[in-house]
Amino acid sequence: MPESILIIDFGSQYTQLIARRVRELDVYCEIHPYNHLPDLNSMPELKGIILSGSPCSVTDDGAPMISVSDYTDRYPLLAICYGAQMMAQQEGGEVIPSQIREYGRARLRHLDLHSRLLKEMTAESQVWMSHGDTIAEVPANFEVIASTDTVRVAAFKAKDRETYGIQFHPEVTHSIEGKTVLRNFVVHICGCSQDWTSDQFVESTVENLQNQLQDDKVVLGLSGGVDSSVAAMLIHHAIGKNLHCIFVDNGLLRKHEFEDVLHSYKDMGLNVTGVDAKQDFYEALAGVSDPEGKRKAIGKTFIEVFDREAHRIENVKWLGQGTIYPDVIESVSVKGPSATIKSHHNVGGLPEKMHMKVVEPLRMLFKDEVREVGRTLEIDEAILGRHPFPGPGLAIRILGEVTPEKVQILQEVDHIFISQLKTRNLYAGVWQAAAILLPIQAVGVMGDERTYEQVVCLRAVSSVDGMTADWSHLPYEFLGEVSNQIINQVKGVNRVVYDISSKPPATIEWE
Repeated sequence: MPESILIIDFGSQYTQLIARRVRELDVYCEIHPYNHLPDLNSMPELKGIILSGSPCSVTDDGAPMISVSDYTDRYPLLAICYGAQMMAQQEGGEVIPSQIREYGRARLRHLDLHSRLLKEMTAESQVWMSHGDTIAEVPANFEVIASTDTVRVAAFKAKDRETYGIQFHPEVTHSIEGKTVLRNFVVHICGCSQDWTSDQFVESTVENLQNQLQDDKVVLGLSGGVDSSVAAMLIHHAIGKNLHCIFVDNGLLRKHEFEDVLHSYKDMGLNVTGVDAKQDFYEALAGVSDPEGKRKAIGKTFIEVFDREAHRIENVKWLGQGTIYPDVIESVSVKGPSATIKSHHNVGGLPEKMHMKVVEPLRMLFKDEVREVGRTLEIDEAILGRHPFPGPGLAIRILGEVTPEKVQILQEVDHIFISQLKTRNLYAGVWQAAAILLPIQAVGVMGDERTYEQVVCLRAVSSVDGMTADWSHLPYEFLGEVSNQIINQVKGVNRVVYDISSKPPATIEWE
């Protein structure tokens, strides 16, 4: 196992960002909820601990708690926001409700630059505050190492051990030197060697897969996306032709996607079987308009089709999946196991149905790390750079009932939009782009005739990880040209609109 940092999660919306920032330092870390903590004796390479923030107050009844002293005697510890307040309260300090909620940008003042945590930071460094309580007094064995104009205890440390607390969030980009704080803690205080790289991950993962799978056969469902493609190549490097991939055409893919992606997979040397199952999915979706109903129909049909095809292969013992770390984190929350598994995670029911062992080589990676591993494996950038595409495909971009005719219209619209983004070199600057077929018709004029035809919406967003997103400010000229091309070339569409909603409050997809 690599050297690691343990992040104890108290429910903060920023916890995954902490992990991403630590990983960016080439240091391995894991997130565990405060009420589902691992046995630290099972983590021999553990080098330090970070406590996350929380939407709760330490004064709330039933607020999430751990005994901080159980950890500070054994490891360096950095407590952020709620974690810092909890630690201060337990050590004998005073935590009180803020007179005004401290939220937004602030400037650090009176920095103790001799402190190992604040080394190489600059005076007046901008940080991001987000808390309703404040530490009025630090415990007797602690000292203040940074303040702001309104927060006397912005950062503090124990006098006799490597234990630190900060009331700002170093993981968000608004904390300009936040990465310096995290680097100081992880590298200089915890002593991590920064050797967790994509090259190292590929080498160790392939070796582990070889030991785990040996001569067994594995079946894996390919989707054309980044995660399943990278997972397939890792397993392929380990066991070669004993990996059997199945790529299902559910009739809800982009235009020509089944043929194009199938060809690219075979160029990669993968053992792939393509399955045309469009009719199965269209029949399952007939008469279904509810978004969740569509997801369930697609998931159930996929399991049936995949199970049928997998049983054509003899003696398969393993099911490969492209599960990534956010999926793992979401399955166990700070409130206990999630009540539901995402129904669009369309292979979710396969392990139980097929009675196979599961192999998930990417389960500890974030999406950006998956892409880096893909580059190490020399996977085509056309696959690695693909925008995220939902598991249910175009079904959740067709509002209302899905029919083959609607799918064909949306495929044509989507093809024009995505092709033009690539032609104009705008595709790479957009995190996700989509076309949505709306369940309304509008009056239009074409030639001398009035029309009453479909309305489509174009959606493009910028984001880092999909947790938040802003609408992309695409050039007006570009949008005008795309709109004109869609209306002229796609029969049945006479109006195009552009979605300028951000997430939150809107979501990226419409369903």
